[in-house]
Amino acid sequence: MGLTIMRRIRFCAGHRLFGHGGKCEHFHGHNYVADFFVTGDEVDSVGRVIDFSDLKARTKGWIDEHWDHSFLVDQRDENAIQALEQVTPCRLFKMPYNPTAENMARYLLEEMCPKVLDGTGARATSVRIWETDEAFAEASL
Repeated sequence: MGLTIMRRIRFCAGHRLFGHGGKCEHFHGHNYVADFFVTGDEVDSVGRVIDFSDLKARTKGWIDEHWDHSFLVDQRDENAIQALEQVTPCRLFKMPYNPTAENMARYLLEEMCPKVLDGTGARATSVRIWETDEAFAEASL
């Protein structure tokens, strides 16, 4: 039997889509919601895959440190990086690809989750990024 839990994290961030050609190429921001779906091969003595508060501390801690109230930009977007670095203080997170909702979900699933869940016995199987109340992207293993 597989057991999966989900923890929702809310954060605010700005971004722009490098090379988009439309309005999303302009600096703008969103009130994002990230849903982390986590499973494990075993449960602890209490019957949990991982304690919800522990999952929150690990995922929200990383997001608070790196993405919340930051600008997410494609590392190739030199124009945006130069512009943002003119502002002090500056919270800037350079992603290896465009910061679309799809790529944000992918980054959290492939890069962040393995690091923050290391040693817990839990693993993320899916991350969903809600960019608006009506639209989300999901990365799954």
